[in-house]
Amino acid sequence: MADDPLTETYDPNSKLVGRAQGIYASSCQQEIGLLMSLSYSFVDGPYNGSTFTLVGKNSAANPVREMPIVGGTGLFRMARGYAIAKTHWFDITTGDAIVGYNVTLIH
Repeated sequence: MADDPLTETYDPNSKLVGRAQGIYASSCQQEIGLLMSLSYSFVDGPYNGSTFTLVGKNSAANPVREMPIVGGTGLFRMARGYAIAKTHWFDITTGDAIVGYNVTLIH
């Protein structure tokens, strides 16, 4: 289960703009891979009240990953697109990470 903060920058103390909420599970035997189903919900700024949903494989050990956006609500209604994820910090002991997302949507 996930309920993680979305912030304006990679600094965890930067302004909270939303939450990433959903589930992810280990999905690969040969690599660190996750099957993710997450809704990115905005709680502030111009996208307040809107969401988009990411569903797909996250090859978490790769420095840069691409994952599909399959829908949305509010300003992102019927969105399609992709997210490029890049890990900026990872603690192997706790599993905590800071991941930056660059998202391109068509809606």
